[in-house]
Amino acid sequence: MINRIRDIRRQKGMTLADVAARCAPPTTAQTIGRLETGTRSLSLTWMNRIGLALGVDPQLLVKAEEDAPARMVARLAAAGAEALAKPMDAILPVTLDGSARLMAMAVEASAGEYRAGDQVWLRQIDPEDFARAFNRDVLAPRPGGRFAFGRLIDRREGRVALLPPGVGQRQVIIDRPAWLGVAEMLVRKL
Repeated sequence: MINRIRDIRRQKGMTLADVAARCAPPTTAQTIGRLETGTRSLSLTWMNRIGLALGVDPQLLVKAEEDAPARMVARLAAAGAEALAKPMDAILPVTLDGSARLMAMAVEASAGEYRAGDQVWLRQIDPEDFARAFNRDVLAPRPGGRFAFGRLIDRREGRVALLPPGVGQRQVIIDRPAWLGVAEMLVRKL
């Protein structure tokens, strides 16, 4: 069994020392590191302590090896949607049907209705389903491992046109994207 402690900790912007200090009773950063890497066994007691420290259900800390989890693939920054240097598991606070085609995007800079700190959960669709995504926010792959994010406003001859969020943005045309990620859920901390 593989654990997700590192992915969840990083998504929450916490260090090993932060998690160790929030455990009840507190422990050391070295112990948390050993639990993350699997050099120390993750018992049910440790799962409960770390789950509480991270503010998640303890069962989210473990995953079966054959699962294909949703991936955090992009972030929305001031300059637009950008690919992450290294995609990571995205931890969904609720279960959505058909999670095999889910992905997530972290919002790092506010744009339009999206605020810094938000997560946008997207469902991947194939080109034959693009018509169902009109007037919806979508993430589209671009050449060179880049992305574009915005409202799908047009689709002609294999090209799609997106209007990025925010005032004064210019439309982006993408030629024959292999897929689109349709925004399905916004996760925002209160």
